[in-house]
Amino acid sequence: MDVFGYLAPYGLEWLNLLVRWLHIITGIAWIGASFYFVWLDNTIKPPAPGSDLANKGVAGELWAVHGGGFYNPQKYLVAPATLPKELHWFKWEAYSTWLSGFALLFIVYYLNAQAMMVDRSVADLSSWQAVGIGLGSLVVGWLVYDLLCKSPLGKRDLAFGAVIFAFLVGSSWVLTHLLSGRAAYLHIGAMIGTIMVANVAHVIIPGQRKMVNAMMAGQKPDPSYGIKAKQRSVHNNYFTLPVLFLMISNHYAMTYRHEHAWAVLAVIMAAGVLIRHFFNLRHKGRIEWKYPAAGVALLAVLAVLIAPKAPVAPVAQAPSVDTAAQFTQVKHIVDQRCVSCHAAKPTQPGFATAPAGVMLESPELISQNAARIYQQTVQLKAMPLANLTNMTDAERAQIGAWFEAGARTGSQ
Repeated sequence: MDVFGYLAPYGLEWLNLLVRWLHIITGIAWIGASFYFVWLDNTIKPPAPGSDLANKGVAGELWAVHGGGFYNPQKYLVAPATLPKELHWFKWEAYSTWLSGFALLFIVYYLNAQAMMVDRSVADLSSWQAVGIGLGSLVVGWLVYDLLCKSPLGKRDLAFGAVIFAFLVGSSWVLTHLLSGRAAYLHIGAMIGTIMVANVAHVIIPGQRKMVNAMMAGQKPDPSYGIKAKQRSVHNNYFTLPVLFLMISNHYAMTYRHEHAWAVLAVIMAAGVLIRHFFNLRHKGRIEWKYPAAGVALLAVLAVLIAPKAPVAPVAQAPSVDTAAQFTQVKHIVDQRCVSCHAAKPTQPGFATAPAGVMLESPELISQNAARIYQQTVQLKAMPLANLTNMTDAERAQIGAWFEAGARTGSQ
């Protein structure tokens, strides 16, 4: 192998790290701003009728203290009589988050689609087909959402929310029947993220620009632009908790590897919306504990329903079973199916380091990680990733029998 071929996976690992770090930083900035302005909208109080603020067109204000300073933000019904010289636009937080997220999707999934996106037990796809499905889902998601917003349904908040939720659940069902569960979840998250950033780029910011341009031309701004921007901003607010879960979902195979992964995701997204609704109401002074209680109850019921079967308690090895021979079989399976990734120097293309830092190159390491091996290969069937090395059901059963009999190495 030439130097470039040897260092390429290592370089990609660094690129993955830096882009992921950037994505988290910009995501915090965007979501923090979103949460703050929704809180602000729900917390400001209208000025007294006839007061100077009311006469100036101020819709609401509040006083706050933070970091040793006092702040007095004010919101105008449409716009102030004159614009200040400097006007801050909240847009680059959103754009940077989406751009870094898409770059991460490209680096982690699209450059290694066979390992990260294709699961032949789900659908036998080529890399290009998998990538095409992923990209297509982002475009379709935005088009459907935007058309629904512009339809009469867009004026009925509850009905609109129910339809969009059903659309996302339906999209989850489709993607989990085409892509690996892990890739399906990430693309639902990317779909929601694309909707959110497109709201900013195609509705919120253009509407604000039209209002500013009207004022600069000495005209009265059209308030409809502000109404549309507020609607999309509220939608983004409710999308936030589901998309945050989807960003971290790749760490939790118990969700995306379930046979009904789309239904699992539906429950988690519903819980996130209910919990977010509680906070939105709380900012308005309404404490409705039924919403977070319902969200937590959904998650608790889900946790029980998808729990793996408890393993048989380890028992003393029967005299008729040769523990050394049993472990030799297990080690052979691990060597064939797992060590290409789970090694100090992985040989599987696209991997510079062992996933999660788990290495299985020796009997001691296999014994040390026995519970993890059992969980990932037998209970969840999440590993090998996309079953790249073709582990059979019989081999999984052998690992299960070894673990349930005490996970002995033969020297114990």
